[in-house]
Amino acid sequence: MNNTFRRVHALPSVLINQIAAGEVVERPASVVKELVENSLDAGATDIDVAVDQAGVKRIRIRDDGHGILSDDIGLALSRHATSKLTSLEDLERIASMGFRGEALPSIASVSRLALTSRTADDAHATMVDSAGEVSAAAHPVGTTLEVVDLFYNTPARRKFLKTEKTEFGHIEQLLRRIALARFDVGFRLTHNGREVLRLAPAMQREQQLQRLAQLLGKGFVENCLELDHEAAGLHLWGWVGLPTFSRSQADMQHFFVNGRMVRDKLVAHAIRQAFQDVLFHGRHPAYVLYLELDPVLVDVNVHPTKHEVRFREGRLVHDFLFRTLHKVIGESRPGDLPAGSEEGVSSTAQSSFSPGRPAYTQAAVPPQQSLGLSVRDKQATYEAVNRLQMPASGRQQPAVGIQQQSDEMQVPVGDESVPPLGYAVAQLHGIYILAENSEGMVVVDMHAAHERITYERMKLALEEGGMRSQPLLVPVSVDVSSREAELARECRDQLLELGMEIDALGKEKLVIRSMPVYLQGANAEQLLRDILADLAVHGNSQRVAENINEMLGTIACHGSVRANRRLTLPEMNALLRDMEETERSGQCNHGRPTWVQLGLGEIDKWFSRGQ
Repeated sequence: MNNTFRRVHALPSVLINQIAAGEVVERPASVVKELVENSLDAGATDIDVAVDQAGVKRIRIRDDGHGILSDDIGLALSRHATSKLTSLEDLERIASMGFRGEALPSIASVSRLALTSRTADDAHATMVDSAGEVSAAAHPVGTTLEVVDLFYNTPARRKFLKTEKTEFGHIEQLLRRIALARFDVGFRLTHNGREVLRLAPAMQREQQLQRLAQLLGKGFVENCLELDHEAAGLHLWGWVGLPTFSRSQADMQHFFVNGRMVRDKLVAHAIRQAFQDVLFHGRHPAYVLYLELDPVLVDVNVHPTKHEVRFREGRLVHDFLFRTLHKVIGESRPGDLPAGSEEGVSSTAQSSFSPGRPAYTQAAVPPQQSLGLSVRDKQATYEAVNRLQMPASGRQQPAVGIQQQSDEMQVPVGDESVPPLGYAVAQLHGIYILAENSEGMVVVDMHAAHERITYERMKLALEEGGMRSQPLLVPVSVDVSSREAELARECRDQLLELGMEIDALGKEKLVIRSMPVYLQGANAEQLLRDILADLAVHGNSQRVAENINEMLGTIACHGSVRANRRLTLPEMNALLRDMEETERSGQCNHGRPTWVQLGLGEIDKWFSRGQ
């Protein structure tokens, strides 16, 4: 071991900048991010990004922003020099994308950089390079930054870069995300002289939808709901994909806070909770969402890359996101128009059927045994939320075949008075309901649809009746940390609202004395630990609701009409009308779609009609 005595000394400025570059400049895409954000802060409305060899050889960013004064341009490459902050008050309410003044000197320390800029008041442009040499130049109002030979003096960093295709993929994805954040700005991206992306400013709603389609695909626009909600000083707007448009990866999730793209655990948790009832296990929702709030209420100075934020009122933000998205998803009904339709959509869109339609009812089928509840308990639970019986059974419809409606029930094409799911015409193989609406044909999975209807009714009845608890015959002792014990004492009233009575037996021991009546037989110790973990991280917990919803979903599955059950036309129409009134009726409890629409034009193509 080398025990040589060393004196304390100040690091050279070049080494300081290279250390900072290790935090800020991870790869070429990091350089593009910092420079494009500077252009946005400069008020640019048109940004041109050109890269060669995925940015390793050259990166050039040109904008039409307000530029840098010639007297200040030499200072622009100095560490901690910025025009965006002047006091601590500015730091506490950051409204710009950048603010530390580290990006340009850090990039200049690991590359050959040239900055050319001109303001409207300057007679000519001024250029400065990484060596600090300043000279006059020709340039329109705005700024051009050219970065050449990235990591030329730090070859170890260069070895960690991936292939050219991979590195350029990061740049393209980055620019697409920034383009989603700033519809008011036009963007152009070229690679090795070939134009890859060109986006004009999109100020109107139709133009914004076109940009969404260009960046995320037409499928997202055709399968998303538009929302705009404001409460408690928080404003959430954007687009959220329908549950049936879920993804196998979290690759279409874009969330912005005051125009800044972020990856935040609290945000991700709130959105995941809002979708918990309508997605397959392992599927991910798609969304483009924008949260706007007072800059004082959010700290963006958490990480050098500025991808993470910290909310001052985390629980308020979490609840606002969850409740808003939960409501939007829940209020979507068959017949609602997606965001990409010509007529538009509202975040609180209502179904288009007439509220004065006949009141149909649905069948009640006794549930089977599940999750520790007795048959009598489950029967009472199901009947309490589904007391209405089927209308008197008429002529039974065969399990296979088509029963034609009367002439009076024929649906004219384009008739707006027809309910969204139309009127039933047949039952196919005892599994699917075939219905005719103004658009063409609707196919409904009757078991999946009835399962969702039953499930939502049971949840509503549970909410209206409250969370009933039942004392445990033998209380359960749980060893916890001192922090968890303190948290349980602080949140005792909140736990009681969830139906759990918890007492402290010591500094590191808790005892569970009662549990929700619907969770008999559940692992009380594991449930308590999970709830305390949620409370520590998010300030609230949905564990009890999740467990109860899982139980209700099982009951609803067993209590719904089964495959091969023969239904009459009135029974089938009753199910269709209930679907139009039920929240989240587009998916069953497991996330599968409950119905599909086949347009008349699509059917005509099958038979080459009109060709």
